[in-house]
Amino acid sequence: IPIIVAVLIAFYGVGVYNKLVRKRTMVEEGWSGIDVQLKKRRDIIPNLLETVKGYAKHEQDTLQQVIAARNAAQDASGPKASKKAEAQLGTAMANVFALAEAYPDLKANTNFVNLQNQLTKIEEDIEKARRYYNATVRESNIMVESFPSNLIAGMGDFEISEYFELEDEGDRALPEVKF
Repeated sequence: IPIIVAVLIAFYGVGVYNKLVRKRTMVEEGWSGIDVQLKKRRDIIPNLLETVKGYAKHEQDTLQQVIAARNAAQDASGPKASKKAEAQLGTAMANVFALAEAYPDLKANTNFVNLQNQLTKIEEDIEKARRYYNATVRESNIMVESFPSNLIAGMGDFEISEYFELEDEGDRALPEVKF
């Protein structure tokens, strides 16, 4: 009987270990999906900036900020560094779109409108990828922290994964609507 119990415990441990590996792999896959979407966004930015540059020659400072933020985002790796760099890039991009409001010809330019629409689509894809990633992180973290799987997680060097969340508290605020 003790041998049978030991074999059952071993099988259980192997099963939990394999489940933890599966969860970790899903987290990595989820991050890869976010990374692909962020790269698509970063790849579109130079085209957008070239379009804006022709109309807003006096706004080089804003364009340089976007370029610097894009480069920082490209150099970032992992959820924590990417989250911070992408938040800065988002702020810089918002400045470009605010800049477009001052140039009616730019807002009417078909290239600018097309790039803006592509960027909007990519932002939606990033949101979907972030939701998937955060769901996989949640499932993995539950398994890593729950008893008895936390014992095997500790032996197998499984760690808590970090969520990819909004960095700016202003993004969490509800918009104010006035009539």
